[in-house]
Amino acid sequence: MFRPLALFIGLRYTRAERSNRFISFISLISIIGLTLGVAVLITVLSVMNGFDREIKSRILGMIPQATVTSTQIIPDWEPLANQIKQDPEVSEVAPFIQLQGMLTSNGQVSGIMVSGVVPEYEQKVSIIGEHMVEGSLDKLQAGDFGIVLGVDLADLMGVDVGDKITLVLPEASPSPAGIIPRFKRFTLVGTYDISKEVNSLMAYIPMHDAAKLLRLPDGAQGIRMKVDNIFAAPKVSKAATQVAPERLYPTDWTQTHGNLFSAIQMEKAMIGLLLFLIVIVAAFNIVSSLVMMVTDKKSDVAILKTFGATPKLIMNVFVVQGMIIGVIGTVLGTIIGVTFALSISSVLGYINDAFNLHLFDVYPVNYLPSYVKVSDVLIIVSASFLLSFLMTIYPARRAAKIQPAQTLRYE
Repeated sequence: MFRPLALFIGLRYTRAERSNRFISFISLISIIGLTLGVAVLITVLSVMNGFDREIKSRILGMIPQATVTSTQIIPDWEPLANQIKQDPEVSEVAPFIQLQGMLTSNGQVSGIMVSGVVPEYEQKVSIIGEHMVEGSLDKLQAGDFGIVLGVDLADLMGVDVGDKITLVLPEASPSPAGIIPRFKRFTLVGTYDISKEVNSLMAYIPMHDAAKLLRLPDGAQGIRMKVDNIFAAPKVSKAATQVAPERLYPTDWTQTHGNLFSAIQMEKAMIGLLLFLIVIVAAFNIVSSLVMMVTDKKSDVAILKTFGATPKLIMNVFVVQGMIIGVIGTVLGTIIGVTFALSISSVLGYINDAFNLHLFDVYPVNYLPSYVKVSDVLIIVSASFLLSFLMTIYPARRAAKIQPAQTLRYE
């Protein structure tokens, strides 16, 4: 059966019993180093991709991606919302009134960002409807003064669905007893669970009740938009202001949470670069093992040259040997890395629950997310193969320059 001579000899050298066991040991170390480097790189980048995806879907699913707000209440917000939705980049719109205050109940006090919403619209631009634990957003009926809180905040305040909770606004109201804060008792009609960051900071009430609480006419303070491409949000919000440029002001998620996503991207790039150094170190071991192999096989190379082997053939023999190390290490690393990346969420989740370790209490999500990107795996595999090939060039050229007469003189 026909086989290329360089491949045949290279495979034979790889399988043959070597007189110098140290060369075999260095080759084994090269394979192990390359395997670990590729596996760790795939796993860590998958975890970083998981965090990036979860934060985009959870936090950006709750906070406004793009908004236009007015300094005055907008009573005719529906025609305005319909005009804004005509933009092909905008998938859904919803009116809102934003206010800040403090919640108090059972002796507990907590600052809160409150959104006055229309449930049927809000559920189109937000993921809150998918993450309700008790009750539903539809129970926010105008005039009932109902409120929806995150589960963490509800636990902190010691309230359950159906209990009363007081919202205190920073605006002061004059009274016979003097200036007192404005407050209103609400009924808890539902709880949601998105992430620890969101659960403790955001609450929802009916938009009509929010306007009434602020002593404003019935209407909307602004229009929230859900966009198909989150990175187009700044352009979309600016374009929306052209509907009524004299009274609308744009904002988008890059102004409120842009630093968070920039930090994640920077961290992913730096961690990827540092871990890639492991692959580079393992690849340098290929150089060491091949240089020693060339020294060990000098006489074999000289004999091959006397039989007519060309320098190109000799180079290919040692390139094949180096690439065998690279292929074995990269393939094993890819299999281990992808397998571990796909299972790390469930494995660490089981360990966390079994030993009650609270590993994820400081993170925005309550588990370790992992998302294997095929593009990342292909880049890592390609880079590892290319690096392995480059590391074979010097030892292979050195072998090709061996002079048969000088080498066999004392054999």
